[in-house]
Amino acid sequence: MKDAVLIKSFPNGIALHLDGEVPFEKLLDEIAYKFSEARNFFGHASMALSIEGRHMSGAEEIMILEAIKQNSDLNIICIVGKDENTNKNFIKALAHMEKKLSGGDEGQFFKGSLKNKEVLETENSIIVLGDVYPGSAVISAKNVIILGGLYGEVYAGGNGQEKAFVAALEMEPERIKIGDFKYKPTTKQSKWGIRPKVQPKIAYIKNNRITFEPLTKDMLSNF
Repeated sequence: MKDAVLIKSFPNGIALHLDGEVPFEKLLDEIAYKFSEARNFFGHASMALSIEGRHMSGAEEIMILEAIKQNSDLNIICIVGKDENTNKNFIKALAHMEKKLSGGDEGQFFKGSLKNKEVLETENSIIVLGDVYPGSAVISAKNVIILGGLYGEVYAGGNGQEKAFVAALEMEPERIKIGDFKYKPTTKQSKWGIRPKVQPKIAYIKNNRITFEPLTKDMLSNF
């Protein structure tokens, strides 16, 4: 199956080019084989994954992630779109935050989406590898990074910590509270779960109000 699966790298990420004509089951076998062969090359790196060449359903993406997990030591932290500068900035920012947490800062990861009014609460900074759906909430005494869409609520910087921040790949919250400051949108949100264009943003306190700005590595370096 020549060139049915091509693996190319970019900073902090891997691009997986898939043949659009080959049956998915055969592609899955080829993905497993190629990542098994490259296991030592990739090591234990944390990377983002871009899937290109054909449209994938959510179930198929999960099967690809499982094949990579079973045949490599990689930690795939997210799936991003093709040639998105905003994605690259977000990946760099997350790599910075992961390095900071692994260097001794208290923090944790949560894998999965929050839905059906679920609430995730922690005393540490947290990276959520999924979406936060309407009605659900993340509550952290420190910082919150959502590697997905924020459509529900986030409460960061407990006990009045105004230097905390909230970052998300898609920022359309029902409500955000950072320290003692609150934000609630006055306009109707677009339909959550649909991302025509990924727009990573960070929310933090500036001039005594919650401010939203594009998320970059340099921005996170200030915190």
